[in-house]
Amino acid sequence: MRIAAQALQPNLTEWAAQRPVTSAPNPLIGQQRALHAIEQALSICGRYAHGFIVTPAGLRVLDVLAELPTQQGWQSAHSQCDWLYVANPDSANQPLCIDVNAGQADSFVIKLWEFLQAAVNVRQPLLEYMLETFTSARVKHYLELISDKTFDDLPGAELATILVRQPAQPEPFTYCDRVTDASLFGSIRLQSVEGTISSDLHLIEPGALLRANGGVLAIDAEELFLQPGLWRKLKYVLRTSMMHWQAPGDAHIAAYYQPEPIPVQLKVLLLGDRDIYAQLREVDRDFDNLFPYLADFSSHYSLAQAPLAPYFDYLAYVEREAAVRPLAPDAIAPLLKFATRLTDFQTELTLDTIALMQFLREANGIAAQQQQQQISAAHLEQVLEQRKQRDGYIAELSRRAILEGQVYIETSGQVIGQINGLTVVTAGGSEFGEPSRITATVHYGDGDIIDIDRKSELSGSIHTKGVMILSAYIANVFARNDAMSLSATIVFEQSYHEVDGDSASLAELCCLLSALAEAPIEQGLAITGAVDQFGRVQAIGAVNEKIEGYFALCQARGLTGKQGVIIPQANLSQLNLDHEVIAAVAAEKFHIYAVEHVTAALELLTNEPQKQLYAKIEQRLSELQHIEKPTSWWQRWF
Repeated sequence: MRIAAQALQPNLTEWAAQRPVTSAPNPLIGQQRALHAIEQALSICGRYAHGFIVTPAGLRVLDVLAELPTQQGWQSAHSQCDWLYVANPDSANQPLCIDVNAGQADSFVIKLWEFLQAAVNVRQPLLEYMLETFTSARVKHYLELISDKTFDDLPGAELATILVRQPAQPEPFTYCDRVTDASLFGSIRLQSVEGTISSDLHLIEPGALLRANGGVLAIDAEELFLQPGLWRKLKYVLRTSMMHWQAPGDAHIAAYYQPEPIPVQLKVLLLGDRDIYAQLREVDRDFDNLFPYLADFSSHYSLAQAPLAPYFDYLAYVEREAAVRPLAPDAIAPLLKFATRLTDFQTELTLDTIALMQFLREANGIAAQQQQQQISAAHLEQVLEQRKQRDGYIAELSRRAILEGQVYIETSGQVIGQINGLTVVTAGGSEFGEPSRITATVHYGDGDIIDIDRKSELSGSIHTKGVMILSAYIANVFARNDAMSLSATIVFEQSYHEVDGDSASLAELCCLLSALAEAPIEQGLAITGAVDQFGRVQAIGAVNEKIEGYFALCQARGLTGKQGVIIPQANLSQLNLDHEVIAAVAAEKFHIYAVEHVTAALELLTNEPQKQLYAKIEQRLSELQHIEKPTSWWQRWF
């Protein structure tokens, strides 16, 4: 089936027309699944109800975390308090922890000072005031301990230190992205006084765990697991709901100073990629118990599941964060095209915030140079051209090798047993499509197909699987009842690196059938696709890059109107081609065909009906079947 030019990209004009006059910037568009999971995690109390957030590339984590509380109205199950350490009348090295309501720490220290300064027989009114004002059970217990004590009865030189001071309206979350033992759990520093190493109240430093106590703590999972021992320590805190302090100092310098453990009640959200999540589930038996809620943030916005209109709110957020000039009306269509190209699907738009910001900022720079007040379609197109120029050096070298004849690729004429397969090359950080010549020969034999790339150890396991599948197809069609007295060899010509993947199996099968039927293949047509044992053509990856790579070669040699590409029907939803390719297809200078079965591809390549081709193959096999097979080595020799 020949593909019309309008099917080679999304309906951008219709999409651009849906842009509203005003939009509300929102970074959480298209993330309903993840938002529901986070909402569930935060609504469940207990030690075993934390969550893991999968963060795809391009997601701005802080923006998402900042927006989540406003949309979900986070309500912590535990109140966030101020925490203090106070002098322990029974031990100079074991200070006691006290919690008071948020914002009361400073006034508590002042009243505690007044309490100890007052005579014991006149403390009762102040004691009653403190018990009414600071209602914590720990405050009551501590006041009972020091009810008859004075400053002289307390060890050390310090009365109290405020460890965590919460604002009047505590932050909805604490984010720990530079994860170390000190930044997450806190630390106790040491001091040397007259040669004596010791610690004191003011040397106790809280970490993110204590600052988030009573609220939500978000931790960068990758940073967490780069530090040995932190994960095990975090699990212990979550299981016991107590934060124990590590002894200050190291193996060479150590001092006994053990503050009272602090009760911890908070919600932890780990943030990382899917690989980290999969590894944790596989190797840590405690992970599923502690982190049962998966918030899977998507990198794509599917128009098959949601309307287009909300996506413009997401674009408004991207524009705001990029701090660029406003977009002109004609810039919307190319921006949406860029957003779909990043996803490889016509009906999906990217949610890669950083990639979109970079794209708009480059266009904004061009607009600034031209002293334009808006970003237009021309600016966006210029960005794409500049990127192609920057990243296209290796692709140009590869194409030049073909044009100069160093690599032999035909784009016209007809040849038996030779076909142009389409491959994707990844080298030096750039990815581009280019044709690869595949040849096949047939000869009398035992019915086996020899993959020269595999024999020379230049074939990956997936490519080897593809060759075995096409061998099975031929055996199923032509040798179901009798042995096939014909063997074949197949190879990627002028290939000096490992060949892998099954996207060339359709091309290999067509090339092999051409050699069997002695039917010439149109060299102007290149082909890509995987194939199963029944000849059905299956989808492959990077279809746009493959088409554009072959088009660039044909364009450099001169378009003849007979050149084109054959792709799987299943890849039609992924087409999103460059405007030059679309223009050439519209002018019928280049063609794109979609097929569902190998027979359809073979008819396009040979211009012969499938029945006629298969009849030729069966006749040839029948003739070879009656050739007397030599029985000894000297008979074969002579």
